[in-house]
Amino acid sequence: MEGPPSLKHRYSTVCKELELPNNLSIIHVLRELDDKEAPKSISERGINIKIAGNSRLVSVQRISDSDVEALTRTLSNNVFVTGLDLRYNNLTDTGAQHLSKLLQETVALRHLNLMFNDIGASGAESIAEALHVNETLKSLQMTGNKIGNKGGMHFAAMLQINNCLEELDLGDCDLGTQSLIALTTVLNNNRTIRAINMNRPLLYSQQEESTVHIALMLKVNKNLKELHLGKHEMKDFGVERLCEKLTSNFTLRYLDLRCNNITRDGAKCLAELLKLNTALKIIDLTANRIEDEGAIYLSEAIALNTNLKALAIPNNNIGGKGLVSLTKAMKINTTLSHIYVWGNKLDEPTCVAFSDLIKSGRLLEKNTDVSPYDVDGHLHPAELFHGLQRHYYLTPSYGQDHDSACNSALSEDL
Repeated sequence: MEGPPSLKHRYSTVCKELELPNNLSIIHVLRELDDKEAPKSISERGINIKIAGNSRLVSVQRISDSDVEALTRTLSNNVFVTGLDLRYNNLTDTGAQHLSKLLQETVALRHLNLMFNDIGASGAESIAEALHVNETLKSLQMTGNKIGNKGGMHFAAMLQINNCLEELDLGDCDLGTQSLIALTTVLNNNRTIRAINMNRPLLYSQQEESTVHIALMLKVNKNLKELHLGKHEMKDFGVERLCEKLTSNFTLRYLDLRCNNITRDGAKCLAELLKLNTALKIIDLTANRIEDEGAIYLSEAIALNTNLKALAIPNNNIGGKGLVSLTKAMKINTTLSHIYVWGNKLDEPTCVAFSDLIKSGRLLEKNTDVSPYDVDGHLHPAELFHGLQRHYYLTPSYGQDHDSACNSALSEDL
């Protein structure tokens, strides 16, 4: 297959036609792609254009609505570009309208990242309507765009029609109870969505109506593998409802319940679920309050479970008793490979227990966030920058953006 024409040249030509100045960040990225991409490799794996506005390594000229108009015209009908990352720029609803035209015309784009721009409900409507006819996009990240309840309803309506999208990220989008329930209701029948993020909605009720609807959906949905429900103000009641329905769910692999109000009773419900050896491979309970009792319940389940691969419990007010019980369970369990515990009460017995796991090879240092070190014959904890989603909101100052140690979503195994 013949390689693509110069993207930089095409972009400059479009800017002249629109009488717009060249955006230096776009020029820099397109020039690099033109220089290093071999035609054969392009035809085999496609081009991923990354113009993130939050780089801490180089000076960035953030993309505006007029810039994205020129960029989308450049990429119109391009058969090589499969990924477009425009996170942390200055795109508004107008920019979303330009992107919606690209989504309707594209024959190749599979991944679109619009994380933390300034897109609102109107822009969400434009993108959602474009996805009514789009047949290529597999992944869409809208994280941090304040599309609100109205924007969430547009995406719920889209999921009734679209049969291609597999990953939808609506975290930190100010979704309301109405749109949460609408999205959940659509997922009762949707057959393509594999992962959905509904973190941090704006909820004004303590009745956990949305959690109840999500639990009912999990009982009948046979396709969802990854579910993010962080900052839902979920209590033990909500966890119990989820666990009741997950006993008959054999597809969900990743359950994210970070930053909720889950205590030892909720941890006990999850432990009883794990004893049934369900399909769950990753559980994230970061920033809850399960304490020692909750950790002991989980350790009892881990000793019996043969499917769980990753457990995240940082900042849960767990003491040495609970943490040591988890290390003992890991000596019995042979499948749990990743465990994250920083932010709890890491006393010396805990450091000794984790040091033994690491020295024996049972736990790899890259698969945990604590590294014990010796000072005058006593072990103390040091934090490692490892976790399930450490690079979710930011790009690293050094190293690779998707370093597996720092972003261990284990997605390839889901």
